[in-house]
Amino acid sequence: MESALTARDRVGVQDFVLLENYTSEAAFIENLRKRFKENLIYTYIGSVLVSVNPYKDLEIYTKNHMERYRGVNFYEVSPHIYAVADNSYRSMRTEGKDQCILISGESGAGKTEASKKILQYYAVTCPASEQVQTVKDRLLQSNPVLEAFGNAKTLRNDNSSRFGKYMDIQFDFKGAPVGGHIINYLLEKSRVVHQNHGERNFHIFYQLIEGGEEDLLRHLGLERNPQQYQYLIKGNCPKVSSINDRSDWKVVRKALTVIGFSENEVEELLNIIASVLHLGNVQYGGEDSNACITSDIQIKYLARLLGVNVTALTEALTHKKIIAKGEELMSPLNLEQASSARDALAKAVYGRTFTWLVNKINTSLTYTGDSSKNYSVIGLLDIYGFEVFQHNSFEQFCINYCNEKLQQLFIELTLKSEQDEYEAEGITWEPVQYFNNKIICDLVEEKFKGIISILDEECLRPGDASDLTFLEKLEDTVGGHPHFVTHKLADAKTRKVMGRDEFRLLHYAGEVNYNVNGFLDKNNDLLFRNLKEVMCMSENKILTQCFNREELSDKKRPDTAATQFKASLAKLMEILMSKEPSYVRCIKPNDSKQSGRFDEVLIRHQVKYLGLMENLRVRRAGFAYRRRYEVFLQRYKSLCPGTWPNWDGKLSDGVSTLVKHLGYKPEEYKMGRSKIFIRFPKTLFATEDALETRKHSLATKLQAGWKGYSQKCKYQKLRNSAIAVQAWWRGILARRRAQHRRQAANTIRRFIKGFIYRHKERCPENEYFLDYVRYSFLMNLRKNLPKNVLDKSWPTPPAALTEASEHLRKMCMQNMVWSYCKKINPEWKHQMEQKMIASEIFKDKKDNYPQSVPKLFHQHLLIFLCFCPQYAVPVTKYDRRGYKPRHRQLLLTANSAVIAEEGKLKQRIDYGTLKGISVSSLSDGVFVLHVPSEDNKQKGDVVLQSDHVIETLTKLAICADKINSININQGSIKFTMGQGKEGIIDFTPGSELLVAKAKNGHLSVTAPRLNSR
Repeated sequence: MESALTARDRVGVQDFVLLENYTSEAAFIENLRKRFKENLIYTYIGSVLVSVNPYKDLEIYTKNHMERYRGVNFYEVSPHIYAVADNSYRSMRTEGKDQCILISGESGAGKTEASKKILQYYAVTCPASEQVQTVKDRLLQSNPVLEAFGNAKTLRNDNSSRFGKYMDIQFDFKGAPVGGHIINYLLEKSRVVHQNHGERNFHIFYQLIEGGEEDLLRHLGLERNPQQYQYLIKGNCPKVSSINDRSDWKVVRKALTVIGFSENEVEELLNIIASVLHLGNVQYGGEDSNACITSDIQIKYLARLLGVNVTALTEALTHKKIIAKGEELMSPLNLEQASSARDALAKAVYGRTFTWLVNKINTSLTYTGDSSKNYSVIGLLDIYGFEVFQHNSFEQFCINYCNEKLQQLFIELTLKSEQDEYEAEGITWEPVQYFNNKIICDLVEEKFKGIISILDEECLRPGDASDLTFLEKLEDTVGGHPHFVTHKLADAKTRKVMGRDEFRLLHYAGEVNYNVNGFLDKNNDLLFRNLKEVMCMSENKILTQCFNREELSDKKRPDTAATQFKASLAKLMEILMSKEPSYVRCIKPNDSKQSGRFDEVLIRHQVKYLGLMENLRVRRAGFAYRRRYEVFLQRYKSLCPGTWPNWDGKLSDGVSTLVKHLGYKPEEYKMGRSKIFIRFPKTLFATEDALETRKHSLATKLQAGWKGYSQKCKYQKLRNSAIAVQAWWRGILARRRAQHRRQAANTIRRFIKGFIYRHKERCPENEYFLDYVRYSFLMNLRKNLPKNVLDKSWPTPPAALTEASEHLRKMCMQNMVWSYCKKINPEWKHQMEQKMIASEIFKDKKDNYPQSVPKLFHQHLLIFLCFCPQYAVPVTKYDRRGYKPRHRQLLLTANSAVIAEEGKLKQRIDYGTLKGISVSSLSDGVFVLHVPSEDNKQKGDVVLQSDHVIETLTKLAICADKINSININQGSIKFTMGQGKEGIIDFTPGSELLVAKAKNGHLSVTAPRLNSR
């Protein structure tokens, strides 16, 4: 906790005892404000925990947080509800004494949530077994059930507990929770029949209507609309944004099963809840003096659900039984009396059912182990805080009386624990002046003279007793009491703010005006005898336990509500006095339930009513700070050279040495037997500030020493590692070199021996050499394979691989050919086919063939606009007479060869009539198309010359299918000139190409020889 003091300017102090101006309420609230602003909702007053409701989820309740507070000294960590829970648990385990945690605060301050967090802490951190886990589950699941039946939405809180609860958690010798017991106090039964505007009835009614299954609602005769029921519309608030009744219903149904309710018990319990709603819808009519029920459907549903006779129930709701002189008389009720009887029955049924429910939960939590084994107990008291409203009635009177008793107990136990600690440490106890509220408790509870006794007397006396006669009786009896005032007894100033039907009590927390209207009725809490008789005859097993038949035979008048509450409160005080208490004071920061909003006026009001300033004053009456010697010395020993770094002597001597060095004055501290007591917070603050300054120099020294040590260790480690790696690596290199030399020597030896035996049959002596030769050839072959099909190179194989080499060469060539063919596209394939035909015809036969091989054949060498022949080429035609050259075009179609002149058809030669084609073996381009001489359409053979003679004749041979009809002549070619005449073309080699008519009448063609065949 001390470590947080350095940030006290920003987040305040974690313990109000350390406030310098501890008597200032403003300083107290300012410290609360600082911590609330930083989401620090917990603060201590010594061992008392002050909790401010944040109205939002804070990530401080995880399992990790539970482990952080588990088994840790109370002041070693920051304030938390888990610290209080763990401290009580460890005290119970180590000291063997029962503990209790008292949680108080006004509605909406977070009391119920605080008790839940404590239960969850014990459920997670305590030892567990299968049986223990069942108890844990039932303890946790009892909360949603009790909240459903005992909590309601009020103006101040959406989940306000409308009853007080004390829960005992029983632990075995191992520290595991093995059982529990719950006591409930003063359920607000009046809420069943009436709610203020903006408030709701108990949650269970809305959960049943919203979440109940259709079949269940049909069986209970209910509609899924709260507005249909008189007991649910008084507050005009059927739905609340922060409450999901449908999901809460599922939680409650599951919880009832976990706790151990059977299906029949759940059904009967829900029948009772539904009967209360139907009871509120019972309507009366008739004359004022003789009421009768007008809603027959409601009374039938009601009788069925309660398990009673319809007629008997109808009569009991409209008549009352009077016993006079031993005779029983039935007296009719007027409309007002009948309505009051109906409401009284509703409150009695619900109130007794709630008591049965608590007893049922207690039965499921009962410790079933060996009764001879003792168990320890931690009690949780979740009870209403001091209440002051605009209109305060009987309920506020009982609640504030309860808080007076708790405050009295709190002050007594706080002073006692302080005094016990001082005596244990040998410190002189200085008497503390404080307000003793015993005088107020006596005013309320004193026999014969107290307010409760006067109220009971007024309720019991014959005659016309009323609330005003009760007030007059108070004025007569306790009118002179200094803490009691009425309008009649007050001064003129006070009368202005008090009604004539009010009395004022001066409580420890302030003045409260109580309105006496309704005091007598609420205190009597009577139910007509005939209504009890009807309930006792119920077939509902829960109601038969709630309404005992022995009540009917007991002539003694039951105790009043105030007397019962007084007796139960006295028992509670006995329980708390027998246990070691811890306190949680809950504060509501604002009335609008907004997170982050801090209403100073409201908080000052609660600080006053919770008695926190009185508590702080008592705690600070002596010494503000105390710690065990070992804790104090361990934290601050660095501030003194004599105690730093270690102290070997007695702890008390070490602390004395330390405080003398720090300059503590004698009046600032006292030395106890095991603790040091510091009177003023400023002394502790100065020590903490000195420690904060000292930390920097200590940190610097520690860092320097650690850095030097760590670097030295790091260097030594690196050096050793380097030496080890070097030695290891040198060994590896040496072994590798030796291995390499051995392998090289063996290889050379085997190679030489193989070379010597290389010409012999394969044997162990030459197999390595032969394998190496083969391997070398194959590797060489791999690197020097032919690049294409025209590449005929091939490495020379060794003698042993000649046959294999030949096979590989063929396979390689086949593979290249296959790969080459696979890559050829259709156009190129067509070219190749033409080139193959040209080769077949002209290879080694005509001189200019080799020059045509690398040249591609064209589709057309002319452009046509009218039609597109298969091939067209310009040619020179020589006349038959005189051999005069004329420019023509040779067109190849599908059926014929056409000779044209500038688009005009000159001659058509059908392929069928073409007898043959003649060409010379020289490099000229002259060729002759032979046609039949008897064909009248033809004038003789055609002599043509083409610059592309190889391409032209190949195309013509393909189109005319005359591949074998091309004649390649040497010397001369004869052709028919028409009319039976023949012509001759003479071919002679020369230096250049020349075509002319010779003197002998022949056509002379001179062409150079380009290739010698």
